Amino acid sequence: MARFVELRRHTDNDGDVLTTDGVAAALRLGAGLAGGYRVGVSTGAQRATQTVGCLLAALGQPVPDGVVVEPGLRSEREDHWRAVAKEADGGDLAAMRAADPAFVDQEAASLGAALGRVLERLGDGERALVVGHSPTNEAAVLGLTGELVAPLDKGAGILVTEDGGSYRVETLDP
Repeated sequence: MARFVELRRHTDNDGDVLTTDGVAAALRLGAGLAGGYRVGVSTGAQRATQTVGCLLAALGQPVPDGVVVEPGLRSEREDHWRAVAKEADGGDLAAMRAADPAFVDQEAASLGAALGRVLERLGDGERALVVGHSPTNEAAVLGLTGELVAPLDKGAGILVTEDGGSYRVETLDP
C-alpha cells in the first residue's frame, strides 16, 4: 500500500512572516485541500509553520500527530542557494545544478533524506502535509526520487507517492 507526502511551498511572505495576502491565500488553499493528513510538517521557518497552521485551520480536520518540525528540510546554506540561483539566472533547479552540480547534488541528497524521514513516519495509506521553500522543496524531491521538477509558485505543491520503494511525483496547483 502507498504512503503520500503533499509538499507545498509557503505562501506570500515578508521576511520570515506571512503577509496579510499570504495568510489569506493559505486559508483559501487550505479550504480546498483533500485532507486526511496524519501529520503536518514544517521546516521550522516561521513562514512555513504559519502556512501549515493556516492550511490546517481552514481544512478543519483532525491531524492526529499535530504539526512537527523536520529541520532537515531547511538548508543551512540558504545564502549559497541564493548565489547559485543568481548565477543560474533564476530558480530552475536544472540550471542551478548546471551552475554548481556538487552543491546541488549534496543538498538534494540531504534534503531528500529528510523527506524520506517524513515518509517513514507514515503507515500504509497515510498522508503528510509538508510546507517548505523553493528551490529546496524541488531539491528534496530530486534527492528522494531522482526526478527534477519545475520551480514551485507560492502555495503550489507536489504530491510524492511511495509504494513499495517506487515513487510517483505529481504537480499540485495552488
